[in-house]
Amino acid sequence: MRAVNLAVALGVAVSTASGDLGVGRSLGEHTIARLDPPLWLAVPLGLLVGAALLRSRRPEVPLALALLAWTTLAAFVAVMVAQYRLAERTRSRRRTAAATLVAALVLGVPLWRLGGPDAAAPLTAAICLAPALLGLYVGTRRELIARVRERADRLEREQHRRVRQARADERARIARDMHDVVTHRVSLMVLNATALEAAEGRDAVAAGRRIGDIGREALGELRSLVEVLRADGEAPLAPQPGLADLAALISDTRRLGTPVRFEAVAEPGSAPSALVEHAVYRVVQEALTNAHKHARGAGVEVRVVQRPGVLRLRVANGASPQAARGGGPPGGGIPDGGFGLLGIAERIRLLGGELTTGATPQGGFEVRAEVPL
Repeated sequence: MRAVNLAVALGVAVSTASGDLGVGRSLGEHTIARLDPPLWLAVPLGLLVGAALLRSRRPEVPLALALLAWTTLAAFVAVMVAQYRLAERTRSRRRTAAATLVAALVLGVPLWRLGGPDAAAPLTAAICLAPALLGLYVGTRRELIARVRERADRLEREQHRRVRQARADERARIARDMHDVVTHRVSLMVLNATALEAAEGRDAVAAGRRIGDIGREALGELRSLVEVLRADGEAPLAPQPGLADLAALISDTRRLGTPVRFEAVAEPGSAPSALVEHAVYRVVQEALTNAHKHARGAGVEVRVVQRPGVLRLRVANGASPQAARGGGPPGGGIPDGGFGLLGIAERIRLLGGELTTGATPQGGFEVRAEVPL
């Protein structure tokens, strides 16, 4: 682009210094240029016009010098180029119209005086109006293309940002799933091992089989989650656990000796999405795991109510018999990371729902969730 501007400026300088080779010095038998400047004036004026086109940041300056060159040297090419440059760079219709009017008067009046309107009108339009219109078109088109490119770049950056955010959200979801899987399954293994130790070897084979089954289930779920991280693109995934799997989850809890009362109510037209089902499953899983840790032996109530537009969940447990007798901590040595409730609260919040937790008047603990469908 710089080379093109330099070539144009050099061409205009040569054309202006030579008076456009005398093409514009006469109109028929009439001489337009009143002066016949010497070479020492024509060459500096031509160089000045060319330098103004190349260096000046104000497009009005080259136009004013080009009009001066017209009145002294009858050089119209400089006027055409300066008029085009002004319209292209300013892209202001008002400034372009004012500059075109001034140029038309400077050029048109002598032409009108010498050749009448038939000669003045077309020549003035060709030298002043046509370059201005072309400059407006080119400048506006260039600005439009720049805006389109800027918008495309902005949309591309926004798309990359959304992709990064989606990946971060997916990693967070997988981290929550891994926390839920590990916490629940390992808690069951610890509780079964504690029960085996308390039984002093009785039913050791059955207890060992249960521990092995729980470990294999945990490994299977973790493997499916890790495959998501390793997969390039979309990977065929096994269905995530949902409301239909709550019965099996509660059955596992009952086998550990925890009495669980489960109630599910579903009204017509209240089918939740897979995301909602999976979130509710994880909430129940976390609540049951906490009941194992902190209220072993206490009864647990799980109630799921589906109505059109909303799903309500309540998981409540009573006070542990050991705590009621004034015993030690009921956790049995199971570590508590403290992130389980935060994780399920975040799951429900991302679905537009609300999760509340707190102690009950009976000394137990309850988890309530409400999720829009």
